[in-house]
Amino acid sequence: MSISDNKWRLASLLLVVIGWFDTAYLSYVKVINSKIYCGGSAQCDIVNNSSYSEVSGVPIAYIGFTAYLVIGLLHILETRRISWQRNVPLVIFGLSLTGVLYSAYLTYIEIAVLKAICPYCVVSAVVMLLIFLISIVRLGSQPS
Repeated sequence: MSISDNKWRLASLLLVVIGWFDTAYLSYVKVINSKIYCGGSAQCDIVNNSSYSEVSGVPIAYIGFTAYLVIGLLHILETRRISWQRNVPLVIFGLSLTGVLYSAYLTYIEIAVLKAICPYCVVSAVVMLLIFLISIVRLGSQPS
């Protein structure tokens, strides 16, 4: 792993921590069935209480929380073995691509259907997009 690649990995890991805290808060609010702090706006609650906030009864916040946790663990495990250094960036690319596509769908739902924007959801979408972009850079810099 080159010094440059390690910097990208650490930047991605920092983003994972931000995404994890963001989704941890949303998960906590869901568990205690409380209102989301949204700066006096009700838009966060509109989004969080909509039918689109769950998949088969599982809150999307839990799915995001788990995704960030898995991506973070992969970043940590990546340094343990040479084979993981080659393969983990590709797995992170796939997970983050899935996250970006699903976030794009949810952002569309917020804007077009719910007509409400949750800043926490926007943070998660941007963080996942940045992790995805870093994964592309990392894959492009891998030796053949």
